[in-house]
Amino acid sequence: MNTRRVRTAARPEPHVGMKRTELLDFLWRAQNAHGHIRTADIDEAAGALGVSNVEVEGVVSFYHFFHRRPAGTFTVYLNNSPVAASKGFERMRDAFERYTGGRFGGVDPSGRWGLFETACIGLSDMEPAALINFHPFTHLNSMKVRDIVSKLRQGAAPADICDSVPDHIRGVPDDDRAILLRDYDPGVAVGRLRELEPEAVLAEVRKSGLRGMGGAFFPAGIKWASCRGASGTPKYIVCNADEGEPGTFKDRVLLNALPGLMLEGMVVAAYAVGAEHGVIYLRAEYAWLREKLQHTIDHFRKMNLLGRDVGGVHGFDFDIRLQLGAGAYICGEETALLNSLEGLRGEPRNKRVFPTERGFLQKPTVVNNVETFCAAARVIQIGADRFLASGTPSSPGTKLLSVSGDCRLPGIYEVEWGITLRRVLELCDADRPRFIQVSGPSGQCVSLDEADRRIALDDLPCGGSIMIFNRQRDILEILAGYNRFFKQESCGLCTPCRAGNFILEKKLDLFADKLAHTADVETVRAWGKIMKMTCRCGLGKTAPNALLGALDNFPEVFEGQTATNPDRLSKGFDLDEAVRAYERFSS
Repeated sequence: MNTRRVRTAARPEPHVGMKRTELLDFLWRAQNAHGHIRTADIDEAAGALGVSNVEVEGVVSFYHFFHRRPAGTFTVYLNNSPVAASKGFERMRDAFERYTGGRFGGVDPSGRWGLFETACIGLSDMEPAALINFHPFTHLNSMKVRDIVSKLRQGAAPADICDSVPDHIRGVPDDDRAILLRDYDPGVAVGRLRELEPEAVLAEVRKSGLRGMGGAFFPAGIKWASCRGASGTPKYIVCNADEGEPGTFKDRVLLNALPGLMLEGMVVAAYAVGAEHGVIYLRAEYAWLREKLQHTIDHFRKMNLLGRDVGGVHGFDFDIRLQLGAGAYICGEETALLNSLEGLRGEPRNKRVFPTERGFLQKPTVVNNVETFCAAARVIQIGADRFLASGTPSSPGTKLLSVSGDCRLPGIYEVEWGITLRRVLELCDADRPRFIQVSGPSGQCVSLDEADRRIALDDLPCGGSIMIFNRQRDILEILAGYNRFFKQESCGLCTPCRAGNFILEKKLDLFADKLAHTADVETVRAWGKIMKMTCRCGLGKTAPNALLGALDNFPEVFEGQTATNPDRLSKGFDLDEAVRAYERFSS
């Protein structure tokens, strides 16, 4: 008996040539065909791959957007991020329920409407926003929700009535100092490869000081050189287009406005390290961009910018494919992303070796995000010296910021590293800012007292998101939203993250109910320290950042809760009356 198999029923014969790396695509096809992933689909996938049903079920259950039950003819995912909450999330939730007759968290009795909440969908500059069958609907209000539902009832398709998504590029540096958002001519960066040896490309990237733009800021030149020097073939270039940090949408704009620039950056990296294959891991929330990206890839092949002898460089063969994710914030972590590409649960790997040594399929792999590859293409196009002319000595170049929340001009700003936070607030016309979250919930929260700090790696590093909240917003509600996000998105593999986020949630509940004690503040600090020191990946290590920062920068919020209720009694509980009632009962 094969103990790896759970079901004893006969299995379909394995698909000829089906690989484990094709599992996510298979599951998407099954769900798109039937509205959910059936038991028969699990059986078929398990049989094709020669693994147990339980193993396939484990993959399906890991991802937010895979459903084992019908999810409705029209599947609505309403963004519940803190920015969405400040822009009317609750009203939109009520409107969808009122006009569809369904309830969030499931499918209505007719099977037509599936209503689900989801984390940030990359549309923070156009909140409230939702995806319906993965098509974007933005700037929602109650009347617009009513009209959308009415049109869908009358036979319209979501693709036909969804909103176009503008890029909202609000500002770029003056005097031709922009790097990313300057004019783009396809093929210029790749064309330069005919003049350069791979070592010269690496030297130019190292000279530029370019770092990874996803938040870790690891030097790109060092990463690429490590991959080039690693033994093993083939080598891979992976573009991490899974930006899931709430409040971040810069990569969305690059994917939409400059997809060719990103592809050229991947080609440049492939030439530098000797890679043959590239993969773009696209978050499912951006599925509406998939057709455009595939068209750009196909166009690059026709222009000889992908394929054989790329760019006229004899012997340089490199091609790129798209892989759609399925909804898991943790897959933004590079080793979790690699596991997902391999058809596994998107859980982070133990860091015994770097992906540049053993990455995708245990082969040397470079993983960078969209902005990093775009910047790398510009470095080769304009030269490292031109790149170094912007920014600061410790933080050269420019940075894309996704700005949202309480401001009159939300959108994308390309800024030079070293710009002050105060200047950013002026550019976006911030509305009475009080609580500013820099680099998403995993970054730092700062007060207006710190507005003269500089956005730079040696002061206030920012992976790309700035969320602004004014004095009308409840800081504890914002922090609870962050905590809820990390708790839901944790893979649950390590105890400090699994238990820590749960404990922080309970402490935030105490503060919200005015039941907290000063000792609870110290408990929060202690657990935050444990998580930062012992969690196995970046999600857990950074999950308490905002809360710990708020304790330091907004102490009045917490002191105001504990000082007004030193005995930790329910605010609706009258001790004197309770004692009198007890005495009456006892006498």
